Amino acid sequence: MRGSTESWRKALRLLTLAAAGWLAAGCNNNPWPDRSAASNTLHSAVIENSPRHLDPTASYWNNDTAYTYQIYEPPYGYHYLKRPFQLIPKTAAAVAKPRYVDKNGQSLPDDAPGEQVAESIYDVPIKTGVMFQPHPAFAKDAQGRYAYHAMKPGELGERRTPLDFELQGTRELVAEDFVYALKRHATTRITAPIFSTFAEYVVGLKEYGVLIRQEDKLLRQGLDPSSQDKPFLDFRRWPLAGASAPEKHLLRIRIKGKYPQWSYWMQMTFMAPIPWEADAFYAQPGLAERGLTLDMWPVGTGPYMMVEYIKDRRHVMKRNPNYRVETYPCEGMPGDKEAGLLDDCGKPMPFIDTLVSTIEREAVPQKGKFRQGFYDVEVFERTDTGMDYLVAMQDSEDVRREYLDKGFRLNRGSDVNSYFIAFNMLDPVIGDGDAGVNTPEQKARNRKLRQAISIAIDWEEYSKVFPKKAGDTAMSPLPPGIFGSRQGTAEGVNPVTHVWQDGKAVRRPIAEAKKLMAEAGYPNGRDEKTGRPLVVNYDYYAPATPERKPEIDWVVRQFAKIDIQLEVRATDNNQFQDKVRKGKYQVFWLGWLADYPDAENFLFLLYGPTGKTKFDGENTANYASAEYDRLFATMKTMDDGPEKQKLIDDMIKLVREDAPWTMGFFPYTSGAAQQWVRNYKPAILIRDHGRYLRVDVQDRLARLATWNRPIWWPLGLVLAAVAALVWIARRHLRRRERTNARGEVLA
Repeated sequence: MRGSTESWRKALRLLTLAAAGWLAAGCNNNPWPDRSAASNTLHSAVIENSPRHLDPTASYWNNDTAYTYQIYEPPYGYHYLKRPFQLIPKTAAAVAKPRYVDKNGQSLPDDAPGEQVAESIYDVPIKTGVMFQPHPAFAKDAQGRYAYHAMKPGELGERRTPLDFELQGTRELVAEDFVYALKRHATTRITAPIFSTFAEYVVGLKEYGVLIRQEDKLLRQGLDPSSQDKPFLDFRRWPLAGASAPEKHLLRIRIKGKYPQWSYWMQMTFMAPIPWEADAFYAQPGLAERGLTLDMWPVGTGPYMMVEYIKDRRHVMKRNPNYRVETYPCEGMPGDKEAGLLDDCGKPMPFIDTLVSTIEREAVPQKGKFRQGFYDVEVFERTDTGMDYLVAMQDSEDVRREYLDKGFRLNRGSDVNSYFIAFNMLDPVIGDGDAGVNTPEQKARNRKLRQAISIAIDWEEYSKVFPKKAGDTAMSPLPPGIFGSRQGTAEGVNPVTHVWQDGKAVRRPIAEAKKLMAEAGYPNGRDEKTGRPLVVNYDYYAPATPERKPEIDWVVRQFAKIDIQLEVRATDNNQFQDKVRKGKYQVFWLGWLADYPDAENFLFLLYGPTGKTKFDGENTANYASAEYDRLFATMKTMDDGPEKQKLIDDMIKLVREDAPWTMGFFPYTSGAAQQWVRNYKPAILIRDHGRYLRVDVQDRLARLATWNRPIWWPLGLVLAAVAALVWIARRHLRRRERTNARGEVLA
């Protein structure tokens, strides 16, 4: 009996403690550690997945930029506040002006026409005193030897991150680090999406790629091709004619012909310096298996360094202790001073100590955390997340009042990006097929099929159905604000899909699309020869989550208007990228964020030599037109002016007729940040904004306390219920204690 009584008392104590603990926990709904809000930390969400690549040679996806542009530093960047975008030196001491020479090596004037220029030579001075972040790749022992470049089996131990190594080192950035990085685009070890583009311009890089493939084959001879361990491919061994370091802090790059856009490439992380020591360190056996690679643990000179990488869960960057003094700008645009964007003029950056990115699988909890103030910037690298909130404010007065009271930063504007549905031109059904597959007559019929689809996909309707993702229907690949774009004018209308009526573009009727279908050999959506229905594969680069399914279904309905059956294949981005590299796709959805503000950066997406499947470039449609390529080759060397405009017009005319894209739309932009995030001025081309942002910690603490005050009355009810349970249990316990063996209750 005594044991039973003790058990009841123990259970009663546990019930009381559990209730107290549950009530205490219920008073705090913060998903982050208790002291996080009081620290100099910025929290943001990552949509669905960890970054695909953090190696700057391989990284060409927007989701990567939240990390790569905070850790790596190319020679140039953009002025944070000025518009139009203005190049400024970053690791370079100045923005270099190219000098031109003819085929005999003789100097030419700055205004020399492109056909006379054999080479453009960029001599870029590199800042002195710039140091790499702490990393074991630089660590040396007492004898001056690299401490971790020749580890023996078993020496890795339990280490899983670079921070687990006892010794850390650094060194000064030199021009050779940029040379090494440029050579590295010829690598065979990882994907190098921009190699085909760079090989067209950098003197000798195309031939260098052939050499590296040969040398790498010799290095790996007799080794298991599937092994993650690969011998160190040391690019220092082989010189590249187009990249050199005449002096310790002078980078020389030789470009074929005249190519004014090269300066823009030097603000991208493709041109970020890579120390050879990092390649040597990560090439050691056993490291790749542990995830110790440049793809997960970057090595840079930027204001931040990666300190935590938990795949598909969380990534943390902290202030680089070796970062030099860089100050916040003191000039901007009209209105910037009034908006508080010049308040930190001349102050040293970065302002924030820690950047925390948390992977979110679903949109609802992501947005809930932002509304409660737990995300400071909803998605760090995105400039479109604010649209959801702006639409919600239009739909509800209560919501509008809440968002205004909370002071969310949701300024709407336009930017240099686009979304579109396009076709794989290597496919024999929807495109031209590979060389020799389709006859000219079949190609003409397939062109009419693509034109019919371009009419049927009603992008004006899309903006009405999905106002949170709305934008202007695109008439060409060029968004407004880019030289050469005629968007919004009568001359700029795409005559394949629209007509100009009453001062605006009007989409052609579906009857015209069906007529084109019949001319293509598919009356009523059936092959006129076999009678079989036309079934087309539609590849989407993300899973069909509940949030995305309505958009995917909308696309299916657009094709159904002209009796085409769409087979949806929605996968994650990694699988999508694999499919397009293999050419196993027909119709796809894609977006493009400008790398730099020039027409060439959009029109190269349709340039034949940058085809995705054959050349691993960015021409995902695999469009190839000899005439387009000829015009593009001339246009890219020209400065803005009437002659360049004429060439752009001719190129766009070709693309409209061939219809490798449906053109899509230019989305409206609006980032989403909290009131306490200072210096927030989102733009697609500004990707290194981590150094400029500042968090007003005291303002955040005050607002979080106001927005997340606990509602006590439900807890009171629970407490009363628990008290009642405790009273009943205690009463029952006391009754048991007064009951004898015969079941009689004693007084």
